[in-house]
Amino acid sequence: MPIIILIVVLSALKFMEVSFMDNISWWWIVGLFGVAFIWFEFIERMLGLDKRQAHDKLEKAREERVKKQFEKKR
Repeated sequence: MPIIILIVVLSALKFMEVSFMDNISWWWIVGLFGVAFIWFEFIERMLGLDKRQAHDKLEKAREERVKKQFEKKR
């Protein structure tokens, strides 16, 4: 996610032609888009980060259901 924020900020600065971004080529920003694409499509899947996040959400929902059931019985 930080790389997406970086891409948005750099794109905005380049578009508004802020002094230090005025001399940088658009290819650097396009390159960051490529890095973000490779990260989210391939590397994140290889590391299992996408499955881990989904598993954490399911585990949290299960814990909340169990907690509600115990509260009802009291």
